[in-house]
Amino acid sequence: MATSKVLYEKRGPVAYVTLNRPEVKNAIDVETHDRLCEIWTDYRDDPAMRCAIITGTGDAFTAGADLKTHAPEWQTVGPMVGRDRIDDGLCGITRGPLARMYKPIVAAINGWCVGHGVELAMACDIRIASERAQFGTFEIRRGMHPADGGIVRLVNSCGVGFALEMLLTGEPFSAERAFTANMVSRVVPHDKLMEETEAVVARILRNDQMAIESAKETILEIIGRPFYDQLRVEAMWGYALCGGNPSVMQRSQQFFDKADKGRAGATANKL
Repeated sequence: MATSKVLYEKRGPVAYVTLNRPEVKNAIDVETHDRLCEIWTDYRDDPAMRCAIITGTGDAFTAGADLKTHAPEWQTVGPMVGRDRIDDGLCGITRGPLARMYKPIVAAINGWCVGHGVELAMACDIRIASERAQFGTFEIRRGMHPADGGIVRLVNSCGVGFALEMLLTGEPFSAERAFTANMVSRVVPHDKLMEETEAVVARILRNDQMAIESAKETILEIIGRPFYDQLRVEAMWGYALCGGNPSVMQRSQQFFDKADKGRAGATANKL
């Protein structure tokens, strides 16, 4: 399945999503947004798909929202646009029903990741950056600031101080600075980006899918709750999984037999 602006390929249990507008640094126009919503819906609903990788073509992950298509729209719809779009986050996974998807999404950030690109990357579960990647929230230079989860996820993942510096200066940050701020999980050589990303995905795929999705759901559920409520949610979800997942005994026996994939130490085996 493919369009000229977004490529969508299924390889085994992994969905590959590639932003494909290199002539405009993979900027997200209205058509690209609509297509991404279709793709994420298909990924969520296809039982054969277990993990997704999103990246960009050329030297950019994405330059963010395409202002040539979005800015005129924003200027004509009036202030109620915020309420009208509560459940329609740009690129689908930034807000609304698709943001509650429990299948994992890994971002392979291959270059410039600015504006809405930061929001899209932060909406993914794991972010791996090329050494060439650059990050920035430049909306403030254009009289705007993030509205599709950028501020929320930067504060939650990186802290208030880093979020304020990135947002208020409108300056680019290197991949290494993003790593120290917990924006990305790791920084890798540019020509190893997909290899390293696929290695992370392989580690995800060795695990039980029911457990993966329950863990992600639990994390999303506890955000913002008081501490003791967090403990209660974790206990409810975690013990429900232990008692209701039919693969627990089989996987436990593999552990007892030292036959589970990707073991380390004296009983190491291949992933």
